[in-house]
Formats: sequence, structure tokens, C-alpha cells
Amino acid sequence: MFLSDDEKKLALAMARRTLVIYLEEGRKPHREELWVPEEGIFLENRAVFVTLKEKGELRGCIGHIVPVEPLWMSIRGNAISAATRDPRFPKVSARELPDIRVEISVLTPPVPIEGPEKFEVGKQGIILELGGYNAVFLPQVAPEQGWDANTALAYLSMKAGLPPNGWQNPRASFRVFEAEVFGEDCGFDMEPCDTPISV
Repeated sequence: MFLSDDEKKLALAMARRTLVIYLEEGRKPHREELWVPEEGIFLENRAVFVTLKEKGELRGCIGHIVPVEPLWMSIRGNAISAATRDPRFPKVSARELPDIRVEISVLTPPVPIEGPEKFEVGKQGIILELGGYNAVFLPQVAPEQGWDANTALAYLSMKAGLPPNGWQNPRASFRVFEAEVFGEDCGFDMEPCDTPISV
């Protein structure tokens, strides 16, 4: 699954260029405008989340849990959605772009686990499903917030619209996944960094 350093830089450049073109011109960039290679991982179906930060604070985060389209299209679509369709935030404006930093999470396919006790904090993202309720946390969320497994599951339950102990319901089901996470700078210089900026 892992991307090379050059592929990470290209993925971030794709997301950045998408934001510029969409927010300034109101259109999706064409494939040629995003420098999509003729072969390789960018043409493979991959599940991706795009996270936007403004001055270190979450500004938008949208993605797919399962692969639905080629990697480059998922980056483009989720960059636009993170900027304009995250219901927690107003739409990002073009004038905000200099202060926006992009983080990309490329996910492995989710797999079921027997119960919440199998959830590995810091290594895995987790999906909670109970009746018509569901929610997901990316792998980096719990460690960056300083949560242990039980605390993460309580917040996950509340994110799904359940009470904090909703995850303890015997009918609750869980799936986990891993992610390769990389972001612009750590020092605002467009370089990917091994340590993701805070969620």
C-alpha cells in the first residue's frame, strides 16, 4: 500500500491544485492539470480521506472508507468535499488557502473484529455500527487526542449519535483499518512529514 516519497508529494500537490482551481474557478481540475501518471498507484482504486487544517485546527475532513474510484479521483473529490461539504464547518474560501494545510490518509480495506477489545489504538482506525448509527475515527485521532481505547470508543459512540457507552451494546459491530498518513510540511514548506499534524 505504501506510497514513495515522490508519490506522497504528488498526492499533496494534486490536492492543493484541486483546492486552488475549485475555489478560485469553481470547477474540478482535469486529469492533465493534476499531473496524473499513465500507470501506477494513482490509477488503482483506493479509499482516501483528505483533512484540511487551518493554523493547526481542523477545518474539514471527508473521505471514503472503502475504495470507490482511482486514487487521484478520490484525492480530487475528497479535497473538494473537505473544503465545501463538511457539515461541521463553513465552506473554505479561496482567501483562506495560504493558511490551509492538507493531510491525506490512504486506507487499507476495513476488516471486522470480534469485539472492541481487539481495537489497537494508534495503529488502527475504527468503524462503529449499531442499527442505523455509525461513525469512524482515523488511526491518528486517538493518539493525537491522548485517548486510550475506552475513551476513543466513547467519543466514537457520541460521534455516531449514541450515548458514550453505546459501543458496549452487544449488537454493536466494529471494523478496523490502517492508514498511511502524510501531510504538507510540519514547517509549511509543502514537504510530507512522518508525523501528521494534529487532528
